[in-house]
This record gives sequence, C-alpha cells and structure tokens, in this order.
Amino acid sequence: MSNQFLDLIKKRRTIYAVGKNVEQSPEYLTDLIKHAIKQSPSSFNSQSSRAVILFNAEHEKFWNFVKEKLKSYAKDEESAAKTSAKMDSFAAGVGTVLFFEDMDVIKGLQEQFPSYAENFPIWAEHSTAIAQFATWTALHTEGLGASLQHYNPIVDEQVHAEWEIPASWKLRAQLVFGSVEGEAKDKAYIDDATRFKVFK
Repeated sequence: MSNQFLDLIKKRRTIYAVGKNVEQSPEYLTDLIKHAIKQSPSSFNSQSSRAVILFNAEHEKFWNFVKEKLKSYAKDEESAAKTSAKMDSFAAGVGTVLFFEDMDVIKGLQEQFPSYAENFPIWAEHSTAIAQFATWTALHTEGLGASLQHYNPIVDEQVHAEWEIPASWKLRAQLVFGSVEGEAKDKAYIDDATRFKVFK
C-alpha cells in the first residue's frame, strides 16, 4: 500500500548509532520538536505533555547522570563497562528530548470530571506516547536517527534539580537523536491474523 504518511512511519526506525554530524541548527530542531508536540492530540485537549530539549553539553550531562547512577546497579566490572559504553553511545548524539506529563493538569481534570478520574492517568500515557511518536517521526523526516529510552525514575531527582523542572512534571521517556551513524536492524512482523480482526 502506498501512502505518504505510512511511508514516513514505516521508514522511522530505532537508530542506536547516532552522532553529531547534524546540519540543522538547535533553533530549527527546537522549533520542529515544539510543533510536533503541539500538534499531538491529548484527551480533553488537556495538552498535558511537557518537554525539556537538551543539546550538546546539556545533552551529554544528562547521559552522564544516567551512567553514574547505573554504576551502582552493576553486578561486576564487565556489566558496568557495557552499561557505560551504551550511555556513551547515547551521549554521542546531538540532543535528547525529555518527555514529561504535568500531573497537576491530570489532577485538575480528575477533580473537574470525577466520573472519569481513574482514566485520566491512562489517557495521559496515551498523550505522551503520541507526542513521542510524532517527535520521533518529525526528526526522521529531517534525516536524523533516534531511539526512545526509559531511564526514569532513577534520574528524576537529578533532572528536576539540574534543570529546575516543576515538581508536578513526571518524567516519562527520553528520545536521544543525532546523525545516522549506523543502519537499523531488520524488523520482523507477526502475522496479521494474530493482530487484527475485521468485521464487515
């Protein structure tokens, strides 16, 4: 099937080998990321998604935080070395988007619409997922590679302190991006009959 949007999301892949050979300026990429998140839908148009965009040294600082934190979890020197190398590969990129959800917005909706209260945290996860996917795809259209990581909550406290993040913002994911320095692995798909049911 040929469809412009589907072609774009099909080509968007997880790229672990990223670098700093990026032509676009931080200003341009910031604008791109902002637009991708702003145009992402959210339940009740809550617009609860938040983002902190880190470039260059600030981006590297984040991955150093993660690396240092993970050292305390390492079982031995070999596993510590592997973990450090992985964090260094993320730091080799040019930037990271830290995705948050503003829990004050969610609590406000719970109070305003109590009959849906238990659903708002779930819908917030939907909202951030869509924002993450939109941002990832937008960066792909610029020829950049990215991978989505989840090192929260182990670095939440440091992140909030270092970049003066409001207490109500809950870290949900980290999208590291940069120039494509290695191809994506082949992707296998399970049979459609396992995933879909169609009734006409």
